[in-house]
Amino acid sequence: MVLSHGPVWGKLSNIEKSVHEAMAGRGESVPLMPARDLEVLMPGLLPPKKGLSYREGQARLLHDLASIELQAMELGLRTLIEFPEAPVGFREELAQITLSEASHLKLCLQGLESLGFRWGSWPAHTMLWSATAAEDSLLDRILIVHRYLEGSGLDAGETLLRRLDGILESPLHHIAKTIVTEEIGHVEFGSRWYRNICVTEKMDSQNDFPERMTKLRFRLPKRIEKISRKLRTEAGFTESELDFLEELRTSITKY
Repeated sequence: MVLSHGPVWGKLSNIEKSVHEAMAGRGESVPLMPARDLEVLMPGLLPPKKGLSYREGQARLLHDLASIELQAMELGLRTLIEFPEAPVGFREELAQITLSEASHLKLCLQGLESLGFRWGSWPAHTMLWSATAAEDSLLDRILIVHRYLEGSGLDAGETLLRRLDGILESPLHHIAKTIVTEEIGHVEFGSRWYRNICVTEKMDSQNDFPERMTKLRFRLPKRIEKISRKLRTEAGFTESELDFLEELRTSITKY
């Protein structure tokens, strides 16, 4: 209904029902890739972007944000379907986060249309979805989606909010601020449950984090944005975790 259904507005119409069914253990089958109603390209093949001083540049950014929020919504649903044995509290919180991602997607699509553009005006990528795999453990999935992908979104979001200071009037202001503010809670959810599950499995999260990140790093999208220590601290990252991420970023930007 959502993962195998292409039209983006149809996905939004069905997400609440799909989350409910996943919570009841009746989730849809998970495809290799989620269905899309636009052209899908690798990130390096996406067309160049205009600056934010242009209406088209603002629309393109909203289109890119919509693609990210769509994948975040789909990844939340995927985890609910693939991990029915996860703690009840985790699943209940994740269900609400998945619906929150849907509200972010809707905001982006509406903002896009207010600027005179539509979903599908540009191609998009599915690299966030591709970072996950059927063989992930629950700890893998939490780290990948909530602590790495969404955590990287906080880094990029802080930079975006600064860039928007120079734009006088744009739907981007409200949309970006809403998303960045609420994403802090999404990432904090990942930090908290990552540690809770490590305790349950009698693992030291401070040792596991760098080991697991090192194991997974080559299938994660490269992120070169400056680490937002402020926002990530609010979202539950420890100093040692942030130091590791700084080192990882440095190693990536060397090449």
